[in-house]
Amino acid sequence: MDISLRIVIPTLLSFLLFIVDLGEGHNWCPEPKRCGDHGPDIRFPFQLIKDRQPDHHGGFDLYCNDKNDTVLELSTSVKAFVKNIDYKSQLIEVTDSDGCFPRKIQGLKLNLSSLSFQFKNDLSDYALFKCPPDTESSYYLIPCLSSFSTSVYAFPSERDIDDLSILSCTKMYSDSSVPFYIWRSHSLQLTWSGSECGRGEVKGKNCRFEKNSTDVRTECRDKGTLTKIVITGSILGSFLLVLVIYALYRVYRYDKTEKENQARIEMFLEDYKALKPTRYSYNDVKRITNQFAEKLGQGAYGTVFKGKFSNEIHVAVKILNNSKGNGEEFINEVGTMGRIHHVNVVRLVGFCADGFRRALVYEFLPNDSLEKFISSVDSNRFLGWEKLQDIALGIAKGIEYLHQGCDQRILHFDIKPHNILLDQNFNPKISDFGLAKLCAKDQSAVSMTTARGTMGYIAPEVFSRNFGSVSYKSDVYSFGILLLEMVGGRKNVDVTIENTSQIYFP
Repeated sequence: MDISLRIVIPTLLSFLLFIVDLGEGHNWCPEPKRCGDHGPDIRFPFQLIKDRQPDHHGGFDLYCNDKNDTVLELSTSVKAFVKNIDYKSQLIEVTDSDGCFPRKIQGLKLNLSSLSFQFKNDLSDYALFKCPPDTESSYYLIPCLSSFSTSVYAFPSERDIDDLSILSCTKMYSDSSVPFYIWRSHSLQLTWSGSECGRGEVKGKNCRFEKNSTDVRTECRDKGTLTKIVITGSILGSFLLVLVIYALYRVYRYDKTEKENQARIEMFLEDYKALKPTRYSYNDVKRITNQFAEKLGQGAYGTVFKGKFSNEIHVAVKILNNSKGNGEEFINEVGTMGRIHHVNVVRLVGFCADGFRRALVYEFLPNDSLEKFISSVDSNRFLGWEKLQDIALGIAKGIEYLHQGCDQRILHFDIKPHNILLDQNFNPKISDFGLAKLCAKDQSAVSMTTARGTMGYIAPEVFSRNFGSVSYKSDVYSFGILLLEMVGGRKNVDVTIENTSQIYFP
């Protein structure tokens, strides 16, 4: 994948998550709801639920009955109608559906959750007495509990009962911490606590339940901040749209380019079947290399692994980098080496072109490259002058074959010790034709758009046209540098020299 896409896509995801969070997690100002046309507005901390199923917030759940009354369940047995809600004072006014709160006072449980209701006004403790109908008292007669045969009074617990004929009355039960007006009024005023909503709204803020909180906690935010969030969200949304379009364009261009390269390679391979190198699938390559178990080396264009067809037949498998080039190295190497059959040139056994995954399969040469023997400090690795002469002659024969022995002249452009491999008898074989070019034998000069090869081995005319035209003699120059290394017993580079123009032999 293009590096710009590796940067753009995570950025896009981050912005997308931020915008989603703004759109859903920070919904600070939902539209108020109500039951019917005349009910009170229902908003935080109250919520209008459907099917009377409270959500995970807990809190104050209201619902609408079939007559569009706003219903608040103060307990399982006490249902009240909501008449008015004052959000700034945190005050709610409710009435009893039966018109008699004293009848339900014992079942009235106000601490429903960490958000809770309390009675407004002063509270006292009372005892309820059932008395004969002719009993007279200055205390609270409860009409909805009384009848023609019984009078029910609410008597404050801290008062004397001298004026009430206790002997003729029967105590029913006691109620604690209730307002005096509950005995005669049809409505109650309740306050709520457990949130900072009221205080925040007085200061011009909006409040909500704290997101992802395990308990019921609230948070408030300035309304000006909400406007900034909306503006910021709009700007980021526009930026996100531009990034999405850009990313889609880059993905499209990348995919199109890769498909064009793959089609070109497939066309080349179709035309190339007559030369008969074996084509392997990527699964075949993994099987041959035992899942890439043994790595032999790595270069600019790929990694080489050891493989085997059987216990006797070993191969070297070069996995090409998909990210480099447009397939030109692959076509060069297969196209060039497929037509070469010489004792001093590495033989191409087969290739893999499975989608965008490409590999080359060569004969395996057990003694590695000439580079390992030229500058080794181990005296046991010195090959001897006679063997070095044989190797030099073998390389020269291989280059002569490339230049004169094929139907078309093959220019290698990367002759160096690293690309000279040695078989079990130390016979040299030229390898790595990724930079090779084909030309006619009578063609005296080769056109090149850019320099190719390895610094230190590149002929002057390849590096700069001021030295002349590029031809087969460029390989001869590189071969000369290789001979200097073999004779000098050291690599064609001295990094200790301060003057960069003296680093290489020339």
